[in-house]
Amino acid sequence: MKTQIFIAALFLSGFTFAQEKKNDSVKTQKIEEVVMTKQVFKKQSDRFVYDVAASPVTKGNTTFDLLRQTPLLSTTDDKTLKIAGKNNALIYINGRKSNMDAESLAQFLKNTPAENIQKIEVITVPGSEFQVEASDGIINIVLKKKMSDGLNGNMRMSNSQNKYNGSSASFSANYRKDKLGISANLYGGDNIQAQHYVLRNGNDLSSNESTGNIDDPNQYIGGYLNFDYQLTEKSNLALSWNSNANKSYNSTVNLFNTIKSFDTESQSYITNYTNSRNREDARSYNNSVNLNYELKTDSLGSKLNVNAAYLNYRRFQFTDNKTYFADAMGNDKNLSQTIYQNLPQIINNFSGTVDYIQKFKNDFTVSIGGNFNKTKTDNDTQNDTFIEGEPTESAPNHFIYDENIYGMYLTLEKKFSDKFSGKIGTRYEITNSLGTSDNAAEEYRRIERNYNNVLPYLSLNYAINDKNNISYAFSSRMRRPSFWELNPVRNILTEDNYTQNNPFVKASSTYNQELTYMFKNSYFLIVNHSLFKDVITQVPLQRDILKDRRDANGNPVIDPITNLPIKDSYKQLRYIRTNFGDKQEMSVMLGMQKTFFNQYLTTNFNIGVQRNVNNGSLSVDPTSGDVFPLYENKISSTSILIQTNNTIRLDKKKTWFLGVNYFFVDKQQIELGMLKNLMSLDLSIKKNWNDWTFALNLNDVLRTNIVEIEDYQANGNYNYVRNDQFRRGGTFSITYNFGNQKVKKVRNIEGASDDIKSRTR
Repeated sequence: MKTQIFIAALFLSGFTFAQEKKNDSVKTQKIEEVVMTKQVFKKQSDRFVYDVAASPVTKGNTTFDLLRQTPLLSTTDDKTLKIAGKNNALIYINGRKSNMDAESLAQFLKNTPAENIQKIEVITVPGSEFQVEASDGIINIVLKKKMSDGLNGNMRMSNSQNKYNGSSASFSANYRKDKLGISANLYGGDNIQAQHYVLRNGNDLSSNESTGNIDDPNQYIGGYLNFDYQLTEKSNLALSWNSNANKSYNSTVNLFNTIKSFDTESQSYITNYTNSRNREDARSYNNSVNLNYELKTDSLGSKLNVNAAYLNYRRFQFTDNKTYFADAMGNDKNLSQTIYQNLPQIINNFSGTVDYIQKFKNDFTVSIGGNFNKTKTDNDTQNDTFIEGEPTESAPNHFIYDENIYGMYLTLEKKFSDKFSGKIGTRYEITNSLGTSDNAAEEYRRIERNYNNVLPYLSLNYAINDKNNISYAFSSRMRRPSFWELNPVRNILTEDNYTQNNPFVKASSTYNQELTYMFKNSYFLIVNHSLFKDVITQVPLQRDILKDRRDANGNPVIDPITNLPIKDSYKQLRYIRTNFGDKQEMSVMLGMQKTFFNQYLTTNFNIGVQRNVNNGSLSVDPTSGDVFPLYENKISSTSILIQTNNTIRLDKKKTWFLGVNYFFVDKQQIELGMLKNLMSLDLSIKKNWNDWTFALNLNDVLRTNIVEIEDYQANGNYNYVRNDQFRRGGTFSITYNFGNQKVKKVRNIEGASDDIKSRTR
């Protein structure tokens, strides 16, 4: 109830500021239409540029809505954005990485009017000056320049209905007065993330099947506060603070387990039933502060940028995992096993970056810089196991992980003529890490890794004529494991099915190549190849273990001859996080971005083919040394990808809009097995009325966005996963913009700890 009261108060409080609206923002409503005279979508050097200021779909949209309609970008969960052919997309603002965690960033994008944006740049292969990992791409949002002093803001309320109901609200404001700029955001909400699982694994002699639901309630609040002051005509000083808190109490797992084992004496299957009743209380806090100094050194755009930051992340997680004997109808019998887990994690990070860009009159640019990150993670975990109420095992593990990263880069960019330009650079990174534990197995006591990486980059762009453009890019990157992946704990789903983190995971390497052809700034062809070395992923290892046979009440079955419990073979399944061989991804994507029927229809359409080549095998659990039957994935697959986003203007005054979005991903081989095809049809209707926007979004209308993975091994083992996250649902939102809509921030600033944030949970 408190959350709903907070949401209502947050939304209604903004009407106080609404009275301060300036006359100039009212006058802008009288502007009927601007006739486009410049290109909306084009290729420039190392990036695609979407000039949204010249696009007919900008008015009344949020930044997130606009990004969803940007060529090459997509979202399947209405939270995260992906670039076609890329694993992930990082958000930059005015060329600097956003200083927000993932939740704050999503709220920021959904509550920033699209009218504030000049253009969106999609960088599929980032240069050496960008701190990115693996095959990540970059979405750079370029805001319009500052125009006037004043106050403006944005309020938004939304209510979503999937399996459960959820609500959220946010309030953001920008204030500009002479040399001082202040921006702030506050958001909050609650939801229940629901999932339904079907898990099957085993072989002809023994098998497990688990079916049931997971419900994860969340209440969250967060925001940011930024101060930016212009010291002189050439220098600025800024201080930024970001905060986010999430509470997830009474998260539950309820799975019904059917365990079969083949009895060689009777030549029949013995079936046992259990219920997994897991409960979890978790909360997390994320706070960061960043101090930035920028100095412009000449009129050509040369500048020095310095950042210093501190990040504190704290997560507390308490779980009790209970296994009950059950009957065939799923009714609980006796309590079999209980595992209590206390899994806290504390991360402290100090970071610094220095970047200098020198521009010359002959279209030559030199960029040089460096960064330093010092991170300490503290994981003081506790596992206590009780069998039939009696304590049997206590497994504390205080794991501390220290990591120091030193990086430097040099990039040279030259425009040789109006047709030909190029960029070459390299990044050199040194990583020193040490993981220690004072109460674990000997192999966990000290895990030290030191490695150096040279990461080259090259891009070339040639404009054949005003209608044809071709470009090539090559990049080498690395991916470090997330801090929670290194924490050697088990995340238990059922008694014999759990995920095992791994402190021995090492960084993986990625090599990306991309060839792009563009015609008339509307049609494009992208050919991409990525090679991943030492891929970081989960590997499903399963083996037979012996356990007591149980009767209908869960009591051991005694052999009348030996007077000992009869043992049966059961399947144990561990998802081990580890480095799993190499992988290649190759894709060919054909796309179009265009408007039709006098701008009544705006569409972007992509169709392509992707080939995955996997080459990995594992038979030993690297965290324990336990030997399993070989798990092997040396299978290739070829799949079709289709995506289209369409906005239809329903009236001449540009107040009604219909959205029709669709994606299809053909079945493809991934590390865990064959991922079956996915698709989703999303519909939306939007009404702009003065400063108000009313929107209704319907997601996964056909209920086809459900994950299914199946795998069959040569040794007879199989594994099947079906995960339904109830993506079909609707969201209704009301957005109100107030104040002087010409107010813009002084600058947007990168935080020195941003690359570390992506590795927290």
